[in-house]
Amino acid sequence: MSENEQNSNVIELPISITVRELAEVLGTSPIDVIKNLMANGVMANINQEIDYDTAAIVSAEMGFEPTPQQVAEEKPEQMGEIPLWRQKLAEEDEEQLAPRPPVVSMLGHVDHGKTSLLDVIRHTSVASGEAGGITQHIGAYQAVHNGNPITFLDTPGHAAFTSMRARGAQGADIVVLVVAADDGVMPQTKEAISHARAAQVPMVVALNKIDKDNAVPEQVKQQLAEEGLVPDDWDGDTLVIPLSATENEGIEDLLEAILLIAGDMDIMANPSGEVFGTVIESEITKRQGVMATLLVQNGTLEVSDTVLANLAYGRIKAMFDFHGESIKEAGPSVPVSVMGLNEAPTAGDLFEIVKDEKEARRLVEERELDAERKASEASQALTLEELFARAQIGDVENLSLVIKADVQGSLEPIVASLEDMKSEGEQEIGVEIIHTGIGRITENDIMLASTSDAIVIGFNVGPDKVAKRMAEREGISIRRYKIIYHLINDVQKALQGMLDPVEKKILIGRAEVLAVFPSGKFDQVAGCRVQTGEIRRNALIRVVRDAKVIYEGEISSLKRHQEDVNEVRKGFECGIGLRGFSEFEEGDKLESYVIEEVTEF
Repeated sequence: MSENEQNSNVIELPISITVRELAEVLGTSPIDVIKNLMANGVMANINQEIDYDTAAIVSAEMGFEPTPQQVAEEKPEQMGEIPLWRQKLAEEDEEQLAPRPPVVSMLGHVDHGKTSLLDVIRHTSVASGEAGGITQHIGAYQAVHNGNPITFLDTPGHAAFTSMRARGAQGADIVVLVVAADDGVMPQTKEAISHARAAQVPMVVALNKIDKDNAVPEQVKQQLAEEGLVPDDWDGDTLVIPLSATENEGIEDLLEAILLIAGDMDIMANPSGEVFGTVIESEITKRQGVMATLLVQNGTLEVSDTVLANLAYGRIKAMFDFHGESIKEAGPSVPVSVMGLNEAPTAGDLFEIVKDEKEARRLVEERELDAERKASEASQALTLEELFARAQIGDVENLSLVIKADVQGSLEPIVASLEDMKSEGEQEIGVEIIHTGIGRITENDIMLASTSDAIVIGFNVGPDKVAKRMAEREGISIRRYKIIYHLINDVQKALQGMLDPVEKKILIGRAEVLAVFPSGKFDQVAGCRVQTGEIRRNALIRVVRDAKVIYEGEISSLKRHQEDVNEVRKGFECGIGLRGFSEFEEGDKLESYVIEEVTEF
C-alpha cells in the first residue's frame, strides 16, 4: 500500500462522538456502526455519544487508522440551575434548621457493579430479577452506619437512562461514582460526572471490582484525573475508595467517606417548616392504585396531608417506609411510598403540601390553563392547515407511537431516547410520540392509535382483553418489550426500513354456504352468497365451522351462472369448489384471503 493510501485511511476522532457523526466520518451507514458496536457488546442508538476508545475500535475494524483529535483547552463546565427544592430551602428560617441525613445518588456505567454495591449496603436483593441485568426503575433506600442514617437513590447506569441519572444527581447531596477497576472510565461515567457537576454536588469514587485479576486501579485513577477527579492519594481532593461488592471489601470505608464528606457540608433542613420534596417514582398497581415514592426534603410529611405534585394530587391514605412498613410521618431525607393520589406524578417533580383537595384542584386548573396557553403560543407559528399542506407534499412524515410502560421511571428514558430519532436518506422520517402513559394498554390507547395511524408499544405491560380485541379488529400493531435497548433498536430499524418482512394473511372477503351440490362422481361444490368483500379465484380460502377452521387451501373452481369467473363481490351468489375438500355443510363460513410479505412494526 502506498503512503498516500495509508494517509487516506487516517481519521481524527474527538474524545466523544455520536453514532451518527461517526458513520459520517467513516462514510458508512449508522446501522453498520450500530451492528459493529453490538458485536463488541455496546448497545447504542443513533444519537448516543460513544467515547474515543469505542469509536477507535469500530473505526479500526472498518479499515481506518484512528488518531485523537487535537482540540483547544475547554473552559470549565457551566454549572446547571439550582434545583427548585434547594431554592425553597433557602427561604427557611436559619434558626429552625437542623442536620438531616445525607442523600446519596449512586451513578455509574452499566455493569460496573452499582446495583450489587447497593445490594451489599442494604442487605436486600435487587440485582436478581432485573431484565437484561439493567436496573429499570429508580428507588430510594436508607442504610445506617455507626448510628448515622444515609439515604441512597438508586439510578440506572445504562446509556438510555441519561435523564434519570440527571434527575438522581439533582436530588442528591453527594454522588458516589461507581467505576469498575477492570473497565475504567466509560461514556456513561463521563455523563455521570457532568450531571454531578451541573448539580453542584461533591463526588466520591467507589473503585469497584478490585478483586478481579485484570483490575488496573492505577490506570483507572489516571483516567479519573484526566476527567478532573484527582485521587486523594495523588494529592487531589477526590476520595477514591477501592472496594469489591462481591467480596464485601471496602464497604465500611465507603460509608465512612460519605459521612466524612457530609460532615463538612452543613446538610440541613427544617423538620417543622414547609413540607416539600421530590417525586422519586410512581406506578399504578391493581391492589393499591397509584403508589408514589416521595423523598421528603424539608418539613415532616404526615398521613392525611394533601399532596400536590404538578398535576397530580390527593390526600395521603397510607404511608410506608422502604421496608414496606406502615408509618404515620416522615421527616427530612426520608423516602416513603404513599397511597391516595388521583394519578401517577412524574418522577423528578417537586411535591408540596396544600390545605385540602379543593385547593389542590384549583391549583391544578390554573396550571393546566397555563400549560394550554403556552402550548397555544408555541403552535402559532405553524397552523393546522399549513401542517396538512406540508404533509400532502411529503415534507412531514413520521412514525407515530403510543407508548405505555409499567412505571414512570421506565417511560421517561424511553421517550427521551426516541424523541430525536430520524431515518437516513433523502426524506427523513422521524418519531412522533402521540401519547404516553403508565399502566396496561387500554381501549382508549387503541382508539387513539387507530385515529392517528400509530403503533402501540408496551414496556413491561400488555393490553387488557377489550384493548386486545379492538386492536385485532382495527388492525393496530402492539409491540411488547422488556429490554429498553431492544425497543430502541427495533424503532431505529423501522425508521431505516430494515425490519425483516413477515408473511401476513390479509382477509379480503367472506361467504356463507347456502346449499351443497354434487360435482362429478365424488366431489361437492358449495352454493354461497358473498357477505363481505370479494371471493377471488387466485386467493386462498379457509372453511370455518362452529368457530373452528377445518380446512385451508386453494379454490379449484369459482362459477357464477355456470360460467367461470375470477372474482365475485359482496351480495352476489356463486359456486365454489375447493382443491382437496368437499365435505361442505350448510352454514359453513368461507373466508378468502391472500398472503402478503409486510414489514410490520
